[in-house]
Amino acid sequence: MNDLNLATLTTEARNPRTTNIDQLSTLEMVKLINEEDQTVPRAVATQLPAIAQAIDEIATRFEKGGRLFYIGAGTSGRLGVLDASECPPTFSVPPTLVQGLIAGGDSALRKSSEKSEDSREQGAADLLAAGFGKDGAPDTLVGIAASGRTPYVIGAMEAAKKLRMLVVSLTCVDGSEMARVADIAIAPVTGPEVITGSTRLKAGTATKLVLNMLSNGVMIRTGAVYGNLMVNVQATNDKLIDRAQRIIAEATGVDRPTAAKLLTEAGSVKVAIAMQKLSLDRAASETKLKAASGSLARTLAP
Repeated sequence: MNDLNLATLTTEARNPRTTNIDQLSTLEMVKLINEEDQTVPRAVATQLPAIAQAIDEIATRFEKGGRLFYIGAGTSGRLGVLDASECPPTFSVPPTLVQGLIAGGDSALRKSSEKSEDSREQGAADLLAAGFGKDGAPDTLVGIAASGRTPYVIGAMEAAKKLRMLVVSLTCVDGSEMARVADIAIAPVTGPEVITGSTRLKAGTATKLVLNMLSNGVMIRTGAVYGNLMVNVQATNDKLIDRAQRIIAEATGVDRPTAAKLLTEAGSVKVAIAMQKLSLDRAASETKLKAASGSLARTLAP
């Protein structure tokens, strides 16, 4: 379990720029934290080709009935669960399409369960219990760990490899064990933290940025976005009804009262836009969208 000396990891090194952070004024302290945070997007930028490759591979699998699973421990697990949880309300996808697993189970979202991350066997068991790869579905696993060596995550990745599924690693160090297991390795190297070893800081920020790209990129590639409009939004409360009406108005050029009427008649943003732009009724618009696998762009193409 301790085959890798944590002291050798850049995420565990002492940051020479912040050794006296406890002696600074509060304003000086937050300026220094902010300066360190500004290095994170540059680290993520080095990984854009790998991120793009992962998006394309995952999108291809979605179109064949596959799903996306995140797995991690501690902060990494919480960030994966957060990203997965945002997909259904944002893109009107079923909660099973993008799933987040965390060592220690859902209770670990609020109460830390560090010991849970030490078992490869438990990681594999939790992944399979969630139905990963069931019935031959071309699923994808993204293993998340700043250190690149969390046993729980590696065990799940190895189980996914045995099923011949796509395995992606998301770490914040170079040359990790997780990267060696993965088909696609994403590794924004964020370096020493402001507080030594506290990887919920820069490493956590980098992880969130990459997960944003992965989930949103896959949804864009699979037709959940039209232009830059969130056309799969669920109009389930006053705020989202207002957003849906604004999206319809923006996409079609109609005024707000007309957009509101279209939304009521159509039942969804995509159908409303198709009805207006193609001069079709609801049933015909739904049929054309279904034939285009839900892609509004393809539905509206000449």
